[in-house]
Amino acid sequence: MFQPPERSAERDAAIEALLPNVPFDGWTLDALRAAAGQDADLLFPGGTIDMIEAYCDLGDRWMEEGAAAADLTNLGLSKRVQAVIALRFQQNRPYKDAVRRALAVLALPGNAGVALRCTARTVDTIWHAAGDGSADFSWYTKRAILAGVYGSTLLYWLNDGSDDDAPTLAFLDRRLAGVGRISGLRRWLGAAMRGTPPNVAA
Repeated sequence: MFQPPERSAERDAAIEALLPNVPFDGWTLDALRAAAGQDADLLFPGGTIDMIEAYCDLGDRWMEEGAAAADLTNLGLSKRVQAVIALRFQQNRPYKDAVRRALAVLALPGNAGVALRCTARTVDTIWHAAGDGSADFSWYTKRAILAGVYGSTLLYWLNDGSDDDAPTLAFLDRRLAGVGRISGLRRWLGAAMRGTPPNVAA
């Protein structure tokens, strides 16, 4: 798994100060300096993409901490995954425009590597926060499939104008149902690799 970017209380504080200004000024060093001080740019030598990767990592940590505080142990694994993703959207709802601008930057061809790292770490954090402890082949299959589910749901969420993300969560539920129950993902992929149609409704 990809290592996280540099972490420090100063970098976290700078990103949190910047977030409200991103919808107006973008992910720019000028916006960072205005929000967090003239020397704040020294915290992010990689510039814009460094700030965005730090924000993605901070969001992963917010999500994991929130999931631990929510105590999801009474739910099944699939429901825990849904709850963790729902929590991430809730936490980032005030920063939806910042997320939208970040995705636009990550979509640039030169930033594909950073986009891959951010997605991989987020999906891995979702599984960890949901309590998945698999270490075999299913570790890879679960993360690969969830990356597709999460990515499409994130794009849906960006266009969801509701106050409670209810349409997005309904979309997420349909997406997860489309690949079968989370506990059956290894069986689903194995059937596909053997060339037999997997029973995704089982």
